Amino acid sequence: MHEILTLWATPRSTSTAFEWMMRMRGDLICFHEPFGEAWYQGDDALWPRLTPDSPRQPGLSYASVRAQLEQAAEQGPVFLKDMPQYTDHLWSEEFLGLFRHSFLIRDPAKVLTSVHKHWPAFVGKEIGFEEQRRLFDRLCEQQGTPPPVIDSDDLLEDPHGVVEAYCKAVGLRFKPEALSWKPGERKEVLWYDKQEVWHDTLKKSDGLKRQPRKAVDIGKAPDWVQEMHQTFLPHYQHLRSHRLTTDGMAAHH
Repeated sequence: MHEILTLWATPRSTSTAFEWMMRMRGDLICFHEPFGEAWYQGDDALWPRLTPDSPRQPGLSYASVRAQLEQAAEQGPVFLKDMPQYTDHLWSEEFLGLFRHSFLIRDPAKVLTSVHKHWPAFVGKEIGFEEQRRLFDRLCEQQGTPPPVIDSDDLLEDPHGVVEAYCKAVGLRFKPEALSWKPGERKEVLWYDKQEVWHDTLKKSDGLKRQPRKAVDIGKAPDWVQEMHQTFLPHYQHLRSHRLTTDGMAAHH
């Protein structure tokens, strides 16, 4: 079986643009949040805000997703972008042993304000900072060394350098040409996003390009979002202390 390289992200963290870059490489079989699809819409869906009217996909389950990934890995190397909160009930050593793990993090102030704009009501479990921290710590303990972590701000500051450092850390050849693409449809990432609001930026984009960092004032968010930010911030800072810098070395602060 070939390797299943997994990027564990949170919502609104530039993760789909990163996934698109990995698709552009042309040497990986790519999956867009397949466990998320099961979490929201499968027979064993665990979405906390599930209602009788929520969209469902009969026949989709965690077991069918795993079988699909393992089948793909028989054919060639796999890249999977997903979120840890969708799988935390599955974290046996055997399950975690299926994947080569990596993480994409983003400042929770930016994540939360962006999610709130699109989804005025959400719960902490849908954001996944706590699960991301738990999974990271567990893998550190298991492996003895931290899995590779990249920060969305760093990625946007220096796409070429961060992607190169990531490739080196996960054992892939760096392909700078994969950082550019043509604007257009992104049907491969739209299972959830029927209105396409979440991936509108990606649709219009032509690559991972350097973007100036923008500060976000979490103080303008509703109180409950600010409280969530206080809870999530230490988890983000913990992972950030292990992030890859553009010279490929982990940055410890």
